[in-house]
Amino acid sequence: MRRIPPEMFRFTTGEKSDLNGAVLEAFGVAGEYLETTLGLDGVRERLRSVGWLADIEDEELHDALKRLVGWDLLDVVHNHAENYRTAEEYERRNLQYSLTRKGEAALAGVRHALEVLATTGALQTAVLEAIADRLDELSVLSGEPAAADRRIFSTLRELEGHLEALVENTKAFNGQLQRLVRAEGADLEVFREVKAATVAYLREFLVNLDRREETIAAAVARAEARGIAVLRERALRGAELPPVAGEDPGAGWLESRRARWAGLRAWFLPDDGARPRIEQLHDIARRAIVSLLQVLERINESRRRSSSAVQDFRELARWFAAAPGEEDLHRLWSAAFGLGPARHAHLAHPDPELIPSARSWADAPPVEVSALLRTSGRTERFTRTGKVRDVAAVRTERAERARAERAGLARAWQELRTDGPVRLSSFGVLDSAVFDRLLDLLGRALAARPDAGGLRRATTGDGRVEVALAPPPDARTTVLRTGKGTLMGPDYVVHITAAGGADDLLVVGGAGVVPAVGVEGAFPDVCGTEQEVAG
Repeated sequence: MRRIPPEMFRFTTGEKSDLNGAVLEAFGVAGEYLETTLGLDGVRERLRSVGWLADIEDEELHDALKRLVGWDLLDVVHNHAENYRTAEEYERRNLQYSLTRKGEAALAGVRHALEVLATTGALQTAVLEAIADRLDELSVLSGEPAAADRRIFSTLRELEGHLEALVENTKAFNGQLQRLVRAEGADLEVFREVKAATVAYLREFLVNLDRREETIAAAVARAEARGIAVLRERALRGAELPPVAGEDPGAGWLESRRARWAGLRAWFLPDDGARPRIEQLHDIARRAIVSLLQVLERINESRRRSSSAVQDFRELARWFAAAPGEEDLHRLWSAAFGLGPARHAHLAHPDPELIPSARSWADAPPVEVSALLRTSGRTERFTRTGKVRDVAAVRTERAERARAERAGLARAWQELRTDGPVRLSSFGVLDSAVFDRLLDLLGRALAARPDAGGLRRATTGDGRVEVALAPPPDARTTVLRTGKGTLMGPDYVVHITAAGGADDLLVVGGAGVVPAVGVEGAFPDVCGTEQEVAG
């Protein structure tokens, strides 16, 4: 790190720091109007323009200028080109003051410090979009002739300006965000509103942040594919740097551009396998949202209660800190944490008339306290034993319902059972319950893996019914109709029988190419012509 000259910011301290800073600011304002030197009258005039309205004697102003000259912030020269009529005029107009390089740096540093103190930082999606636009513009300009060098220079500088704004605003906002997460405001209402607004702000910034990050990374890769070194060289020609004595300024300018580009890659496309800094910002924002929501929840929870547990413990901590001795600390501890909840205070004896009213409570027999009261806060209540419900009717009803379900299931399997392989279209219109059973069978068959012959086989969950399914030999479709709707699909060949029967069942899958021999061998009655199948 380069060492800062120790006298550079000495003008900001001491009794005359306000006057010293005002004089230096006066020279800065004069420089904005391209006035490089100021005499005594010029300094006095510029002091009024920067807000110094107090009267100042010539001797005091001379002393301020002399101090700044001694600290190498101002340079003083004699003006020999003027004609002076009096000694007083010579004294006032002879000495001319101007800012040195160190003075310009000191003034810029103070201005930047004041700007940082005044800024709040921001997360701006418009800056990300501007960075992507400038990168795309550089890729386009790389194919232009030499006449576009000036545009390449201006575009590159705009890109660096947007990147600098992103970095500075992000750092400032992150610092402010972390202070907000740790802060505990006195006005809970304002505190809650600020945190809620910050959460909404972060959530809005995170929307499509991943897409913008990928867009910028792709734009960086495209620009580098066109040759970023060549772009920097062309930007140097477009910069038209003035000639200076000694070392060529172009080498330093190019080195600065390379450093800025490395910073851009660190944010969006690092080359060392590290995480892009924009992703770290993504994580910081999400963690801050969680932390802020937790703080908001604690604030809302404390407002819902008549007293805050946090405030109670803080007050108790102050009492502990103010305790005069160790014995008092033990007494305070016993008073604060040695008490149990007085949930039994409302209890009474089963027969209070047996206890004399004149008798002290200390001498009276104790009241029985239930263990349930200590654990759950409720007292035990003993009532009459409940009647045992007669479940004979319920058992009979459930038995009847079970028999009806078994009968319906048997009827459904009876209707679905086929004497041999048939098309799905042969079922026609089905009852809803029968249709549900058929769909279950078809789903099990289609989910089964084909065997070596390309066939599929499936059984019901109880293993009592077996289905054989083959794809249609043609592209025909069918429509099955029920009371709930219709089902359209391929006109499969199915064979539904009782499991373990004498039929030689083969199941064929509903996808892929099945050899004709295998299908005909398994279903010889349905692999004929369309008229035969329809018949």
